[in-house]
Amino acid sequence: MAATYRDRLRQIALSEAGIRVADFAPDAAHQHMDVRHIDGKALALARLAALIAIGGADPSFGEHADAAVSAGASADEIVDVLVGVRTIVGEPRVVAAAPQIALALGYDLDGAFG
Repeated sequence: MAATYRDRLRQIALSEAGIRVADFAPDAAHQHMDVRHIDGKALALARLAALIAIGGADPSFGEHADAAVSAGASADEIVDVLVGVRTIVGEPRVVAAAPQIALALGYDLDGAFG
């Protein structure tokens, strides 16, 4: 019998789900490990939102934006993630992430302002 969402939440809370750091890697081999109910694009966009929220390292933005595009996300959808999380994570996090995401999408903001 398949685990219910309650079973999965309990396992995650107790760290019993066999969830490893590698399970959350953005590469294709681990993209969908133990993620059963959302598609790859939604997962990639959620990971990008989480990266914005924690103020991730600059190289990570490129890696996760690439993963989102590879999963079918458009540049507009990725920017929507920035806009959508702004009221939750705060303006400083979004402002810090915007240039990194722009670079990942092939848009040099420094050149746009220069």
